[in-house]
Amino acid sequence: MAEKIGRNDPCWCGSGRKYKACHQSFDEKIERFKDQGCIVPPRNIIKTPEDIAGIKESAKINVAVLDYVGENIRPGMSTEEIDRMVYEKTTEMGGIPAPLNYQGFPKSVCTSINDEVCHGIPAADIILQEGDIVNVDVSTILNGYFSDSSRMYMIGTVSEEKRRLVEVTKECVQKGLEAVKPWGFLGDMGQAVHDHAFANGYTIVREIGGHGIGKEFHEEPWVGYNSVAGTEMLLVPGMVFTIEPMVNMGKPEIYIDDVNDWTVYTQDGLPSAQWEIQVLVTEDGAEVISW
Repeated sequence: MAEKIGRNDPCWCGSGRKYKACHQSFDEKIERFKDQGCIVPPRNIIKTPEDIAGIKESAKINVAVLDYVGENIRPGMSTEEIDRMVYEKTTEMGGIPAPLNYQGFPKSVCTSINDEVCHGIPAADIILQEGDIVNVDVSTILNGYFSDSSRMYMIGTVSEEKRRLVEVTKECVQKGLEAVKPWGFLGDMGQAVHDHAFANGYTIVREIGGHGIGKEFHEEPWVGYNSVAGTEMLLVPGMVFTIEPMVNMGKPEIYIDDVNDWTVYTQDGLPSAQWEIQVLVTEDGAEVISW
């Protein structure tokens, strides 16, 4: 935890209230969990009311962009067209596409089709075909605040196998959300996601997961979905992170494209699906900020 604050000093959260009347009991509760050997969140990832308001404004753009993609996506469209839609809609609303030039990523959005697990790079020669499933992963910066969510789109008429994968993956996210409780653990969410995927005959990618987000694109904690209830980081009000399991129809093994060094594929060539939501831990549960 951060350096101690005097009881009568202004609270670290920026409320203007004295520490003893604001976050002192909150911090002491976290310390008690730490003393029991629990992994606790550092103060710098606990969002203030000002931070939360800023993240929510960013998320309004993120949601609107995904809505716009959903209204226009169709067979015969190139993923380059999706990228252009995302860039134009994001900037029109005053935001910045977070993926663009992030660690060298060349586009404004990730478009991952069928056996592409994540980080698919849009291109003019990648054309959406009838029967494809595609994940469109949008991330937005507005006034220094980050939002992030993704959706699956089924192109035209898809096979029952692919449809079921997409639907069960969305159910996994919902199961995870229901397990997010203040003073619970990140592993509670991870096991809920894992159990639902495996009960339906699917596996979950192990090496790639969700992440904290808000003031940076990727913050602590790393969020996995093969975890055990009662383990991982303590969940406290003010934490913001993504729930985004990558659910495979076949085996969990993956590989990364050795040419572009970004796109992740299933090793067995079977389809993968992913939905992503951005979640705020509240005093009585969780709030979905971006979806």
